[in-house]
Amino acid sequence: MVKKKNKPEVKNRKLIAFTNPKSRVSEQFRTLRTNLHFSSPDGDIQSLAITSASHSEGKSTTASNLAIVFAQEGKRVLLIDADMRKPTMHETFKITNTRGLSSVLTRQIALKVAIQSAEIENLDLLPCGPIPPNPAELLSSHSMDLFFEQALDTYDLLIFDTPPVLSVTDSVILANKCEGTLLVVNSGKTEREYALRAKEALTASTKTRLLGAVINNVKVQKDAAYEQYYGTDS
Repeated sequence: MVKKKNKPEVKNRKLIAFTNPKSRVSEQFRTLRTNLHFSSPDGDIQSLAITSASHSEGKSTTASNLAIVFAQEGKRVLLIDADMRKPTMHETFKITNTRGLSSVLTRQIALKVAIQSAEIENLDLLPCGPIPPNPAELLSSHSMDLFFEQALDTYDLLIFDTPPVLSVTDSVILANKCEGTLLVVNSGKTEREYALRAKEALTASTKTRLLGAVINNVKVQKDAAYEQYYGTDS
């Protein structure tokens, strides 16, 4: 009996774009993908930072599912856990975190050795690796510039899951290096003041290109016509 390929052993709702591609939420991630295409009419975005104002707003879930829908489109995608203070990718995708971005930036191992398979076509993963004492310095280093060059030789799109903007400077550093940045805001939870402060922190640098905000956990009424066309979430 031939085993069917590649359902990450995840009965993980966080990866809904893969586990339930016909759901309403998955369709919203595809809409976000389309909007990102329109935001860069002169050429596809090759590097994208995903952040939020504070913790638990859904930035890591957004980064993971956005990476999946771009991979489903046929792009070669590398999803990078650049939150080197509170990494979560290894838990979401059930992979090891003994090596990763920190290992590459400190030149302990080569990039190709650190990368792991997501078991999803066109999608690879680079977890955080051992948590370093100096994340901001690593992200602003020459090693990080070399990382971009090497990774973009292989991949069409790099997606960085970064720490919250108001907690540390890491996200702003990466936003300055990426072609675009998305700010994830948790509807009903994120205070307006915090969202505005996060936006100001990101746009203070002329190098940062804030593409927009992703409003998370918005309650909407079911659309019968939508359910008939796309199917249900069950």
